[in-house]
Amino acid sequence: MTRETSLRLRKLYDKAALLALITISYNIVEGIVSVGFGAADETLSLFGFGLDSFVEVISGVGIWHMVQRARQGGTEDRDAFERRALRITGGAFYLLAAGLVATAGLSLYGGHRPETTVWGIVVSLVSISFMWLLLHHKTNVGRALNSPAILADAACSRACLLLSAVLLAASAGYELTGIGWLDSLGSLAIAWLSCREGREAFGKAAGMACSCTCGSNG
Repeated sequence: MTRETSLRLRKLYDKAALLALITISYNIVEGIVSVGFGAADETLSLFGFGLDSFVEVISGVGIWHMVQRARQGGTEDRDAFERRALRITGGAFYLLAAGLVATAGLSLYGGHRPETTVWGIVVSLVSISFMWLLLHHKTNVGRALNSPAILADAACSRACLLLSAVLLAASAGYELTGIGWLDSLGSLAIAWLSCREGREAFGKAAGMACSCTCGSNG
């Protein structure tokens, strides 16, 4: 390997690591904002979206760990830490999905209506824009490194775009119509997507390639 090639690979892995850290940081902030406003405004879809963001942080840590190993000359085969992170992620997604289904069911039965879903619209629009940029850059880096793991992460990141679109549809729909069950319906859609992400995480932990059931669509 020439010195120029070595420097180029190092820069690419540095960028991949930076993108992973940005993803982790963004999901933490997004989770705090979404859970806070979701609880304050009694918006189930926004609250569930925020919890999903926190779960994504665990997955992001696993990706960052993998990039660090690859940058130091290791393989992209998942080690014990990454497999454990994926199993925790999968379990958390399943728990989140179950909680959202139960809460949405109770809300539908009781005729719950959120106070407002304006913040859901704001958060979803910001998330769509930011995740599109992350997806674009992750895909470019993954192709340049010919890295299946980074490309899989980029492809599965589309799930965040779909989740954001669901949140936007539910939030905007309520603000335009005042139909209370739209918020619960959005929460159920997020639960369904979380369940698919959980299945994907357990599949990857077991050594399966990323089929991106959540991302071939986010």
